[in-house]
Amino acid sequence: MLLSVVIPLLNEEDNIPLLYDELKEVLEALNDEYEILFIDDGSTDRSLELLRNLQNNDNHVVVINFRKNFGQTAAMAAGFDFAQGDVIITMDADLQNDPKDIPRLLEQIKAGNDVVTGWRFDRKDAFINRRLPSIIANKIISKTTGVNLHDYGCTLKAFRKEVIKSVKLYGEMHRFIPAIASGMGIDFTEVKVNHRARRFGASKYGISRTIRVVLDLMTVKFLLSYSTRPIQVFGLMGVVSGGIGFLIALIMTFQRQFMGVPLSDRPMLFLAVLLIFVGIQFISLGLIAELQARTYHESQNKPVYHIKKVYRFGSETPEGRETDGRS
Repeated sequence: MLLSVVIPLLNEEDNIPLLYDELKEVLEALNDEYEILFIDDGSTDRSLELLRNLQNNDNHVVVINFRKNFGQTAAMAAGFDFAQGDVIITMDADLQNDPKDIPRLLEQIKAGNDVVTGWRFDRKDAFINRRLPSIIANKIISKTTGVNLHDYGCTLKAFRKEVIKSVKLYGEMHRFIPAIASGMGIDFTEVKVNHRARRFGASKYGISRTIRVVLDLMTVKFLLSYSTRPIQVFGLMGVVSGGIGFLIALIMTFQRQFMGVPLSDRPMLFLAVLLIFVGIQFISLGLIAELQARTYHESQNKPVYHIKKVYRFGSETPEGRETDGRS
């Protein structure tokens, strides 16, 4: 089995040598082929210099250097694109993730899981500005996506190649990978991992990202539930809005015709007209979204289902093969 370890980083010059030594010790003990991919996300310190020195002396090390800072999600996406391993592990470069937990993640992969996520059970971060927002966010994400995890924010995760290669990342969506992949019908589990206090440098991520995470969560929910049937979202809102508007207009018409109630000074008339037009717009938007969804899937020949295994007499397809039924 070939193992790829993907490590995005930004200005971690003090942590890189220690991380490499710890990681090397763990990976050598596994007796598997491996590669370590460091993605330098536009560092301005000596991080790239240190990484190049490691790469020159170790053919297991791959260094990907960004032209500028694109963010953690983009760094992970680059790591997934370049990784060649059958199993891909992600972790932070700040030494808070413990490389000694990697064998435990691999055990769960070998047990049949497609995604294994770390759970920082005893997290060594400040409570008010780091742990409390994380606890709230994890509950909201789990409730919204239906994928119940204690710790979406833990970078230490393991993925089967065929699963993670099918996931496209944008914005801040790296934290939602288990939820996004759940749309493929994966098997996943969570493992308690050791979390260590940061020794050098400062965290690059704070509470200011909360709004972006919430917006991305809305996107993930839509992709999971309605990406192939957007008319059911916008059409429903259109029917409700238009229906209420039509009902108000009908009541007011009855009052005008049979009860002699004047309509000229009644704001409800304008509300009824507004709701009807809003309903028409929502339905129109849903139809346009349907066309967009079909273009998206058909232009990329993107499968609408994912097959884990196909059993035939005397043969078996590779696990995780994706098909749209035409090949």
